[in-house]
Amino acid sequence: MKTKGFIVLVAVVIMMSMVVSAQSCPGCSGCTLSCPMAPEYNGQTATPVAFVEGKDKIDVLIGGQHMTSYLFMGTLTKPVLYPVKTPSAVVLNRGFPLVKVDGETTDHPHHLGIFFTYDEVNDSGFWNNTTSPPQITHIKVTEMKGGPGKGTLATIMHWIDKNRKPILEEKRTMIFHAGQNAYAIDCMMDLTAKTKVEFGDTKEGMFAIRTADWLREKGGTGKYLSSNGDTSASTIWGKRAAWVTLEAKKDDKTVGIAIMNHPTSVNYPTFWHARDYGLFSANPLGQEVFEKSTKAPNPKKFGLELEPGEIAHFRFLVIIYDGNKTKEQLDAQFEKFSQQK
Repeated sequence: MKTKGFIVLVAVVIMMSMVVSAQSCPGCSGCTLSCPMAPEYNGQTATPVAFVEGKDKIDVLIGGQHMTSYLFMGTLTKPVLYPVKTPSAVVLNRGFPLVKVDGETTDHPHHLGIFFTYDEVNDSGFWNNTTSPPQITHIKVTEMKGGPGKGTLATIMHWIDKNRKPILEEKRTMIFHAGQNAYAIDCMMDLTAKTKVEFGDTKEGMFAIRTADWLREKGGTGKYLSSNGDTSASTIWGKRAAWVTLEAKKDDKTVGIAIMNHPTSVNYPTFWHARDYGLFSANPLGQEVFEKSTKAPNPKKFGLELEPGEIAHFRFLVIIYDGNKTKEQLDAQFEKFSQQK
């Protein structure tokens, strides 16, 4: 794996194993207290996580309640998690374009649920398109296992360029954790190059959610907070941070969604493409654009390049919660998450 101007040698070892501690969190079978959701359990009985297969989708049920669905219809330009619900069933994402809601915004139709994609990959743009090709295509499920406190869904996808050729294979693992008044999704994406692949430095990426209008900062009640202490989209945008959260009130109920970046992820800590209109995105690859826009000294192009067979690893934790969280609470959860292998 190469970045223009310097070479980064990465030894990637993917180990799918669980280390069982004598101090296991009561919410996850075999999960240690380094589990990112451990602080949420407080001695509660484990809540089961289950998966239900349907046509071009897999529903995720937590405690028998629909939390989200992994959608991979051929009409989509990439698989998504949609809708996204808190434990009290508040829907955090915008309905459009799959569901039309009276009065809801209809800009940026490529923003859909929780998604992972990028705009400048060789000569193909995977971010802005609403028709295919290019397309990130679901190939198969490699693991689907529910259980007390957590469940794992793993898939393989191909990034098909505008010439209908696969240029990347993506292995995605999503571990769904059930906590008290909170859910978490540990998302790990490994991109393996099938040919030489170059990623441009662009703001249009990468791991994102398009929030409901009431959750946004502009025209809603949304309030951002970053690990740096920044408290608005304008002060967070284009900067690095280990985590960012967005909270708002819906029918007098406070809810929130936080995204955390794992230290093993490419170009950690990520830059943030957080907007006041509802796009909430982590983008580790747009370095030059962000550094120039924020007038950072000596802006440098990241220029991620992968030779055939090389792997780029990305990992983000999404925490979806009822109530509010302080910076100290989120710092503590990030510390636990960052210690996970």
